[in-house]
Amino acid sequence: MPMTGLTGSRVRERRLAAGIGQADLARAAGISPSYLNLIEHNRRRIGDEVLNRLAGVLGVDVGLLAEGAEAGILQDLRAAAEMAASTKPEMERLDELLGRFPGWADLLAVQFRRIGHLERMVAALNDRISHDPHLSQALHEVLSAVSSVRSTAAILAETEDIEPEWRARFHGNLHADSERLAQGAEALVAYLDGSEQEADTGAAAPQEELEDWLAERGWHLAALEAGAAGIAGLEPEVAALASGAARALAKDWIVQAAADAESLPLAAFEAALDKDGTGDPLRLAQHFGTDVLAVFRRLAFRKDAPEGLVVCDGSGALLVRKPVEGFLLPRHGSACALWPLYSALARPAQPISAYAEMPGLAPRRYQLRAYCAVQHPLGFAGPELRDAAMLIAPLSAATGAEAQAALKIGSSCRICPRAGCIARREPSIMAETG
Repeated sequence: MPMTGLTGSRVRERRLAAGIGQADLARAAGISPSYLNLIEHNRRRIGDEVLNRLAGVLGVDVGLLAEGAEAGILQDLRAAAEMAASTKPEMERLDELLGRFPGWADLLAVQFRRIGHLERMVAALNDRISHDPHLSQALHEVLSAVSSVRSTAAILAETEDIEPEWRARFHGNLHADSERLAQGAEALVAYLDGSEQEADTGAAAPQEELEDWLAERGWHLAALEAGAAGIAGLEPEVAALASGAARALAKDWIVQAAADAESLPLAAFEAALDKDGTGDPLRLAQHFGTDVLAVFRRLAFRKDAPEGLVVCDGSGALLVRKPVEGFLLPRHGSACALWPLYSALARPAQPISAYAEMPGLAPRRYQLRAYCAVQHPLGFAGPELRDAAMLIAPLSAATGAEAQAALKIGSSCRICPRAGCIARREPSIMAETG
């Protein structure tokens, strides 16, 4: 059993929490009180046999005494300490904090995770407020009505000799603008309050409605693996979507997913993926004789697939947003200009791979693979259409990601805290980090 240098401290804290005297614990464990005292002050190593007896008397798992709190708590505490700008926590005493005050250590770790969650929530809300076209339109309607009411009221209040006919007309305008203001305010409140009612009222954007529907199914439509019969089975679900635009998007999605399932049968695809070992989309595309973006979609939309995926058109607008933990995707507006997605968009048919790091309380690393496909649906006489995709694969220290040079990227400028970014196009509302 591996033990840290503070096993004795954990024994002492558990004993005190249980209300057991030192002599009583020593007697029950079959050791002398003086030896237990040395153990509790970390002056003697503990053999496995003695540790097992102490754990049995204290009624705890021996692993809790030997290794202390979970490694995740220690990782969170280290990340929290690295984020501290005004203070310098004693990093060398983290083990002591965990051993002597496990409750406080757990509280700090929980608060650190809570702060990270709240920061992501603030970023998402700011992104919505800054770029949501529905919210912008609702606010514009309210402000326009307020201005009209104010102007009409000012004329009535400041002009004494208005003819009765004109006064009646102004009163009518004032009433109409007041009604418009009330309706606009009600619509705005309903929209802001309507996150739970979006599916019923159609308040959500069609793309968001489609993404919510796919997210509920884990981004995997298993029925399509059965072929054409699976498409018919999904028709009732598509018909239940709130807006006609969302239903149209869902039908297009299903047609494309069915085509991917036909060209890349799941069993054969997963067998080839295991055999290849690298997960290289280009090699898989060559193996199956299909296009690279189809492989991207198949990788990301398998059942329980860890990869995320974003797809954009030639304008850079995001058409598909399958999220992955820690990699914040903007719901409205433009994404980070440093994403390899946009490098691929400018260089069609050239595969681009990069390691990248997203900012945050505990920065996370990802392997990003991007590719752009070009189409000419109208031949030589028509325009060129580009679709670029970026596969987002989370990395862990076990993969050696820490040793790789990482591209410092973000979500979008408005909610990115990176200081001195060469690609920044607007100031950030977030606290700056490196």
